[in-house]
This record gives sequence, structure tokens and C-alpha cells, in this order.
Amino acid sequence: MLPFPEIVEARIRDLAALRQLEKECFELDAWPLIDLVSVLILPGVVRLKAVVEDQMAGFIAADLRRAQRIGWIVTLGVRPAFRRRGIARNLLLACMSRMDMPRYRLSVRRSNQAALNLYAQEGFRMVDTWTGYYTDGEDALVLEKYR
Repeated sequence: MLPFPEIVEARIRDLAALRQLEKECFELDAWPLIDLVSVLILPGVVRLKAVVEDQMAGFIAADLRRAQRIGWIVTLGVRPAFRRRGIARNLLLACMSRMDMPRYRLSVRRSNQAALNLYAQEGFRMVDTWTGYYTDGEDALVLEKYR
């Protein structure tokens, strides 16, 4: 059994590990290098990583949109070798806690049933559909939760 992950702030020195995580989790939809650098350095972004045995097991980032009073979770991924251990839930809860906003939003592939189950358990509800959003033409479901 792997030890429980430590949830800590991600930094630019995590770029290589984040790039690998993106490729493992999102394949065709992995963010380009410039977006990964941006999410690790821009102000107004909550960026957390889950660390297990000195490895980045998962990552979450969220954009604080204070004028709209919303925290937009822009990415959440857990490397396949570390899935089904509660890491995604821990990252999600830690991120929302740090954002401290009245409302949270995110988008997810329509076919990602594991993620949809997690978000439903945490109180997210579908509010919109982005047709053909992903590279392969699959729809994204936009989910929202009020605190």
C-alpha cells in the first residue's frame, strides 16, 4: 500500500514532472509547454501537487476569477499508477479550500465516468455543454458547485 499523498504547492521546478503527468493523463489533450509554464508561474492561480514517495502523483490548478466570484478548476489529473487512492478527491478539496470562493466550475469529458462520479459526490452539477470541445470531437460537460 502506498503512503498517503502530501498535498503541496507546485512550483516551476515541477515543470518536467507536470509535463509527464499531462502526457500520461490527457494524451492528445495534454497542454502545450507554454500553458504548463504559465499555470506554474502566473499570479492568481492555485496550483497543487500530490506527492507520493517523492513523485508527482497528481496535479490540480484553478484560476481565481474574483470579479465573477468563481474559482475555475482548469485541470485535475492523477497519474494512472496512483489512481483509485483518493488523490483526486484530496486535490479537489484542498484546491477549493485554498480558493475560498462562493462558486466553483470545471469542465470534464462526457465519457470520463470516474471523474463525473467524483464531482457528483462532491456536489457538482452540470450547467452547460461545450460541443466538440476536445481534440477528438468529444463534448465537455461544464459542472458547477456552490459552497
